[in-house]
This record gives sequence, structure tokens and C-alpha cells, in this order.
Amino acid sequence: MKKGVFITFEGNDGAGKTTVCKGVEAQLKQAGRDVLYTREPGGSRIAEAIRDLLLDPDNTDMDPRCEALLYAASRRQHLVEVILPALAEGKIVLCDRFIDSSLAYQGFARAIGIDAVYAINRFAIDDCMPDATIFLSVSTETGQKRMDLRGDKNRLDLENSAFHQKVRQGYEELIRRYPERITVIDAEPDQETVIKAAMQVVRKVVEPYE
Repeated sequence: MKKGVFITFEGNDGAGKTTVCKGVEAQLKQAGRDVLYTREPGGSRIAEAIRDLLLDPDNTDMDPRCEALLYAASRRQHLVEVILPALAEGKIVLCDRFIDSSLAYQGFARAIGIDAVYAINRFAIDDCMPDATIFLSVSTETGQKRMDLRGDKNRLDLENSAFHQKVRQGYEELIRRYPERITVIDAEPDQETVIKAAMQVVRKVVEPYE
């Protein structure tokens, strides 16, 4: 069975993941590549319903372990319905967030433990890890400024600055743990510069599969 390429985009809130991911998608399509953009939480009907629960600002009383389990459940449904079929068709799958988000947000920032959350997600994804992960790096100050420019804010956007600082620290730990998979890109410059840098990484990942 032909296998595609699975690339995920991560970053603390306000890093510009969606913009950069979609920018890479557009350039790959322009180059004639068969590419799929998708996102987490969500990406399929059931996963999107779970997303609504997770990000609803009214659900501030959600237990951290319940939160972690819901993210894993959404991820499983999304993987089975969207990601695995696309990879089986040989597509390049670009995913806006994946397992590393759970490890940073719930594992580290919620203090459940990175290893504990990884165990939950290993069961959910059945060891289907990304071929490569691009981490878009911005300071928590820049991230907060960008979030302030958004319209409606979701439940996680409304967390305090201490929480977002912990998320950033969680990602730094993951970068130390998985240097062979995670490539860090400075996301402070303008969008065009960041997308260009991301494309350079993507080309290196995709080339061995061509």
C-alpha cells in the first residue's frame, strides 16, 4: 500500500500555525502535489463535536484528565476517518496540531505528566506518529498580542499568562526529547518569511518519499 507523508504543525497560541500550514498547503498544491490540510481538535464530524465541548468557554470546570481523554478521543476519530485514509492514498497530510499539543497542554501545563498523556495517546493513535513536526516559535508576549487581535476567544485562549508560559515550557521539553522529529522555526517575522522557512523543511521531509 502506498504511504503518504504525515507532517504536523505545532506552537504555542498565537504562533500562526493555521496561517503557515495553509500557506504550505497552497504552495504544495501549486507544485502539483496531492496534499490534505486538516486540524485538531476536530477534522471530522464526531471529532468536531468533541472540539466544541473542549473549546466552549462555558466549560471552565472541565477536569484536566477529562480534557486529556477528550482530546485523545477526538484524535482517534480524526485519525481513523481522515488521516489514515489520506496517507493510504499517498497524500501529504498537513495537520494543524497533533499529539504534541496534548503533551504540552495537558501533560505539562495541566501537570498530568507528559508520560501519562503520551500513554493515553499511544492507545488512541496506535503508534501513528508524524514523519516530521514543525514547531513555530514565538515568545509568549508575541503570542498574547496576536491572540488579543482575534475575535471570539475559546476556553484555552482565556487561560492566564502563567498557563501559556507553562505550555511554552512543555514544548521546550518536547523539543529536547524529540530533536530528530521536531524542527523549530522562528515565527516572529512576517508570514511570508515563516512560510518560506516551513516550505524548506517540508521539501526535505517529502523528498525521500518521491
